[in-house]
Amino acid sequence: MWWIITKYALTAAIVVLISEVAKRSDRLGALVAALPTVTILALIWMRLEGQGQQKLANHAYYTFWYVLPTLPMFLIFPWLLNRYSFWVSLGICALITLCCFFIVASIVKEFGIKLL
Repeated sequence: MWWIITKYALTAAIVVLISEVAKRSDRLGALVAALPTVTILALIWMRLEGQGQQKLANHAYYTFWYVLPTLPMFLIFPWLLNRYSFWVSLGICALITLCCFFIVASIVKEFGIKLL
């Protein structure tokens, strides 16, 4: 039980740290947020819990392919936010990301990479 509480506390602390840094500096906050901290933490937790190397390698490999469809959101969100409310902009970005995911999944499928 303590292990799970420790994992939650450390992971939450990283997210809070990122939001606090972002309050003080847009650029530094974005840099810290852009670091793959969640993936690194997931890999560490998986390793400490005895997951094999292949499982860790697969996690990193698929994370790369799942990150690609999220990238357009970061360009579109500021533009939308200047025209719509936060929630509307975020919702539109979520839909765009889903569409991009299905597009990327269908493209990489042709190269033998199965995301769905």
